[in-house]
Amino acid sequence: MDEARPRPAVAVVDDDPAQRILLRGALEAAGFAVTEWATGAEALARGAACDLMLLDVRLPDLGGLEVLARLQQTERPPRVMLLTAYMDLRDAVAAVKAGALDYLEKPVDLDELLTAVEDALGAPGRGDADAPPPGVVAESASMRETLRAVRRAAPADITVLLLGESGTGKEVLARLLHAWGARPDGPWVAVNCGAVPPALFESHLFGHEKGAFTGAEARRAGCLEAAHGGTLFLDEIGELPPEVQPKLLRALESGAFRRVGGAEELRSDARIVAATNRDLEAEVAAGRFRGDLYYRVNAFPVRIAPLRERREDILPLAAHFLRPHRRRLSSAAERLVAAHDWPGNARELRNALERAAILSTGSVILPGDLPPAVGRPRADADPARGGVLVGDMGEIQRRAILEALEKTGGNKTRAAELLGISRRSLVYKLRSYGM
Repeated sequence: MDEARPRPAVAVVDDDPAQRILLRGALEAAGFAVTEWATGAEALARGAACDLMLLDVRLPDLGGLEVLARLQQTERPPRVMLLTAYMDLRDAVAAVKAGALDYLEKPVDLDELLTAVEDALGAPGRGDADAPPPGVVAESASMRETLRAVRRAAPADITVLLLGESGTGKEVLARLLHAWGARPDGPWVAVNCGAVPPALFESHLFGHEKGAFTGAEARRAGCLEAAHGGTLFLDEIGELPPEVQPKLLRALESGAFRRVGGAEELRSDARIVAATNRDLEAEVAAGRFRGDLYYRVNAFPVRIAPLRERREDILPLAAHFLRPHRRRLSSAAERLVAAHDWPGNARELRNALERAAILSTGSVILPGDLPPAVGRPRADADPARGGVLVGDMGEIQRRAILEALEKTGGNKTRAAELLGISRRSLVYKLRSYGM
């Protein structure tokens, strides 16, 4: 290990001294710097000092889930993994959605623990500058090039325009620009330009003075003011109301703006990151977007390719999305997922797999658990390359069951284990298929 490189700091929060000693020994042997805390109060008070927190769900003062929720409200919350012997799958998934990276069941398997920690932080001394950060999948050359562009742009005080279809992960990259930039400790403020009513957008962005309009009962700071010293993310900037565009342009060029109804000129030193799924050049040509504003926000464009153009990322993304659910795809389901075009990109993939995880009766997701559209053949499918998919999901599932029974010599219990479902579920499926 390169001793010049600081070791990632891991905090073990558990009221059981024996558990802390066990985990500390394994983590220090793997090269991590470890601290121990016995209470939720210590975790809240000192959590910012660690890179990763291993947090027990049951603590003597505050529950681990409460600690997690409070940590997520802090300016720089640490990454958190939960340790528990008491949480069911539904609660665990909810915890992951609330901000936890993962959860590990007690008694903790040390090999599983080290793998999870290394996945979250990177093994000490790896030093791969091009490796994607935790939670970001970049197996394809296209996505790795996109990440390299983000790394190059992050330290510079330059406006970045993220270009990509809906669901490609533009906000994830915007957050990386903030985290890797010169002001990671500053505020992060995100505005969806398409979600704010046009009549309220100016006030939302720039703030307003008391009495500026009906209902303005007090002075209110806008998002630009709130982002001072940090990053303002303007998502779907192509939806920006025309009447607000010249005022935003002035703010971008000089940092100066006025609240609605105000005479005082204010300034904001916010780094601007914008994103859109629209062709802004076409919007400019059509007169719906100002050309001067376009050239201002397009200072450093970064394109994110859709999933259909970077198929190497589909299955790793699928595994990433399924990990909190403790599910995996069967071989047949993998083929369907990998071959699908995913017009909604990563967002569609995630939603489809979360649905499949709920529908699945075992740890393995079968073709029949996937949305029907995933098994629909593409118009450009090439039979010679295995591009034709069977549209009847029931038929695909029936074949998977037959294969499992053949491999196990007709033993239903072993076939169910192979499929990742219960024997009862297998018997039910056999009856439904008339087998």
